[in-house]
Amino acid sequence: MSDLISYGFLTPPAVLILLSLAGALLALRWRGFGVALVILSSAALYLLATPLVASTLLHEVELGIPESTALSSAQAIVVLGAGVHLGNAASAPDTLGSLSLERVVYAAEAYRRLHLPVAVSGGRVYPAQTAEAVLMRAALDRDFGVPVAWSDDQSRTTYENAFYTARLVNPERIAAVVVVTHAWHLPRALWAFERAGLHALPWPVPRDFVRLRRIDDV
Repeated sequence: MSDLISYGFLTPPAVLILLSLAGALLALRWRGFGVALVILSSAALYLLATPLVASTLLHEVELGIPESTALSSAQAIVVLGAGVHLGNAASAPDTLGSLSLERVVYAAEAYRRLHLPVAVSGGRVYPAQTAEAVLMRAALDRDFGVPVAWSDDQSRTTYENAFYTARLVNPERIAAVVVVTHAWHLPRALWAFERAGLHALPWPVPRDFVRLRRIDDV
């Protein structure tokens, strides 16, 4: 069930689209109920798409991030992928998406401050795509001089991020990790890592992160 939720089938907007389709089918037999379901799910989908409602909900999610005052217990840093811009073979190779790049910047900041080994986690959506972990590892090494100790290039969901990362670091007796991801993603990420047997400490990338900055002096 956890993996299913990570795929998003039971979360908006997918669940609202499914409810709309279900309502359309039900309307063939129970017109009133089916039409009402279509209207309600469509209205909810519209509201979630408006900036005010979306921002309010994201803020509520971000409030769920626990205060982390015990980073001294962390033994490693884990940065989660968030997408790749697909290229065109050798002439235009795949590159990190903007969200992934933002997380890489904050992972480098965490490394400068904590001096802990780094793990990158993120697979591929399409077979021919370069895995997020491969691109994140290259960016950390090339652009920030940050070595990567572990690389998970198989995961496709948040739950798999946690599962495969735990499998990589367990032989090193690592029990507590700093998880680098966007603030709105942290509650789910922390939950997944705890379920995978790793004590997870938050290192949030803020939602209003709008530009890359040098961190040489961090």
